Amino acid sequence: MPLIWAAISGHGFGHAAQVVPVLNALGRLVSNLRVLLRTTVPASFFTDRLKIPWETSAVQQDIGCIQHGPMTIDVEATWREHHRFHSTWNERLQTEVEAMRAAAPDLVLADTPYLALAAGRLVGIPTVALVSFTWDLILSEYQAPSSIDRRTLIESIGRAYAQADLALRITPAPPMTGFKQVIDIGPIAEPAPSAREQLTELLKLTPGERTVLIGFGGIPLDSLPFDILESLTGYRFLFDGSIPPTSGRFVSTKSLPFSFKTLLASVDAIMTKPGYGTLVEAVALQTPLIYVRRYNFADEQPLVDYLHRYGRGVELSMSDFGKGKWDLTLTKAIEMPALQTDPPPPTGGAEAAGLITQYFLDPGK
Repeated sequence: MPLIWAAISGHGFGHAAQVVPVLNALGRLVSNLRVLLRTTVPASFFTDRLKIPWETSAVQQDIGCIQHGPMTIDVEATWREHHRFHSTWNERLQTEVEAMRAAAPDLVLADTPYLALAAGRLVGIPTVALVSFTWDLILSEYQAPSSIDRRTLIESIGRAYAQADLALRITPAPPMTGFKQVIDIGPIAEPAPSAREQLTELLKLTPGERTVLIGFGGIPLDSLPFDILESLTGYRFLFDGSIPPTSGRFVSTKSLPFSFKTLLASVDAIMTKPGYGTLVEAVALQTPLIYVRRYNFADEQPLVDYLHRYGRGVELSMSDFGKGKWDLTLTKAIEMPALQTDPPPPTGGAEAAGLITQYFLDPGK
């Protein structure tokens, strides 16, 4: 029974959302496939998503970024935590090597922790990086405190990535120059079927009332200007955070009998930051997307470019977002006509599975 060691960044849920379609597609190609999820992403995320036998091993794989909510990156804390992580690099690497030898996987698939790629090389296991960005690329945007050797740390991360046997660069993504071999694959998305009629009935929407899903990824959004937005008539906001108990305009997504993916396919508009999973699914669904940019994350510009080329997107400034000045932007997004250019089909999961099988796995094993 072939086993995949899937190392997944715990920074939000976007990396796990990219890996799951690949693993499901591999399960259709390789008999009796199993997967060990080496990640701090909660096991509940994979329930009802991952269709092959799996188990989790909750060991930290990387740092990512230290954030205050989904929109604010604490740059100094991010550097400090990376410095701490690398100060015990040899011990962490040895732990991964010993665990890999005990599990004896057939392949290491990493999105996008570099620790697993370095360990896989030492154990002699084939390694594949599934990437829409790398952490050295992200850190290269930030100034480090004077006490930290920025160049040495970034270079050490780059050397670990360079040990991958193959990198699969997911559309859209910034350039990747540090890998030995890079193959571009299509977007990865698995939109759910729409439940628009059931949602309309459940919420008892009035004629012309629009639904807007507000979801900023796996790092929770602490608050919204609820008092201001309560007066924004004509909309019902579905929010994946806490809402005031007396709100008539907001509905908690946790109170609804639909998954987040189903809600993505069922609403009139989506409000989010430019993160991979939600943005690419919005494009595939051709659902209007209102986005709030951070302007300091390396994969953000390729995602925004992709949205404007193939989807229906309007930017809402951070200032207007915080002040509840949403009305004009919501109207513009919802009234935006579909573009004439068809988006690329979201075939990246199947493409990745085919390449991994071709290069590294025996379907009949």
